[in-house]
Amino acid sequence: MLAAAAVCPCPPLLVPEVAAGAAPELDAARDACAQALGVLAAARPDLLVVVGPADLPGRGPHPEGATGSFKGFGVDLGVRLGRDRGPVADDTLPPSLSVGAWLLARAGWDGAPVEALGVGEPLETDRCTSAGRDLAARADRVALLVMGDGSACRTLKAPGYLDERAEAFDAAAARALGAADTDALTALDASLAYELKAAGRAPWQVLAGAAQGAGLTGRLLYEDAPYGVGYLVAAWS
Repeated sequence: MLAAAAVCPCPPLLVPEVAAGAAPELDAARDACAQALGVLAAARPDLLVVVGPADLPGRGPHPEGATGSFKGFGVDLGVRLGRDRGPVADDTLPPSLSVGAWLLARAGWDGAPVEALGVGEPLETDRCTSAGRDLAARADRVALLVMGDGSACRTLKAPGYLDERAEAFDAAAARALGAADTDALTALDASLAYELKAAGRAPWQVLAGAAQGAGLTGRLLYEDAPYGVGYLVAAWS
């Protein structure tokens, strides 16, 4: 059963070495992520699964020890998923899961074993929620670190340019995540999310499936749109 969840954005810019001179601009987001991960640690799960968007969702689940890198973003920095429990797995984490691994390392994660699952942005809602239910059944106490961004269309300089629907979409997602409202997350329009380049929609709906019947409460810890992209941080416990 799902015992706790943390929801974090997944831009590689969260990693200060990638952000370089712009690193201080996301300090508040990093602090909120650290607070959310503290909720995961306090839940003392038997298994932690990092869930995030991936271009090749079939390459998973990624085992503990899987590695990722930020070389594609101009930084020679590698990450490893979870604790050092043996040989490094011959694997490559997608960027969102690499950011998740970095957040865990930054928080000094020393708890339950960690796995990771990439989900495709176009994945249908029913398949997302089904995947979430499967994850929640993996152990008596499962925790999720859910990586994903809101719309990328909040300003003229945003990656997806300005779309007047983006702010309302992000606001609806923020309300749902802050209230741990699984019905509202499930109701997010997958087609609209795709048009708005909201890579968090599928991972959030995996969370919705995992949390069904768990009776968790939520807190929204951060909501902003730097660089025209909606970034949300929440904790469920």
